[in-house]
Amino acid sequence: MSPSGRRAIRHGEAATASRSQVRPDEVQALHDRVRDRLAAADYRFTARRRRLIDLLLDAGRPVTLPELLEMDSSIPQSSTYRNLDVLERSGLVRRLSVGADHARFELSEGLLGHHHHLICVRCGTVEDITLDEATEQAVHAALDTAAAAYEFAPLHHSVDLHGHCAGCRPAV
Repeated sequence: MSPSGRRAIRHGEAATASRSQVRPDEVQALHDRVRDRLAAADYRFTARRRRLIDLLLDAGRPVTLPELLEMDSSIPQSSTYRNLDVLERSGLVRRLSVGADHARFELSEGLLGHHHHLICVRCGTVEDITLDEATEQAVHAALDTAAAAYEFAPLHHSVDLHGHCAGCRPAV
């Protein structure tokens, strides 16, 4: 496992980074980064915010609010919305809007590293993937070339591959 909490994988291989794959000292370091980032934004790292960070880490993929509530029925929905908003505004959680379904939430790349997504257009499942270094460099170079042609100054990129997951794939 890389220090970022994700492992480098080959193109097409799914990545999951859950707490079971992260050493306890890495989880503590992640919590320390979250606490520091929240403090810098004048927020506290409350027990509920810590629980949301842990749930998102345990999920190992972007999840909807109903999925978060299903993972821990003791957390109130209204407070979960508010705390996700604080975590998102602090740059700790990323909201993904894919289709008309619920938004999905994941820990930010600043916490777990750069990655992309496989998005099933039928069931809405979103899986994280990382690309090997050579592929990532090729994507970055191609995007830099395209940006330069439009005099665009890129900050970062994300690639979302839309299609059908194994469970929704039409029989061939």
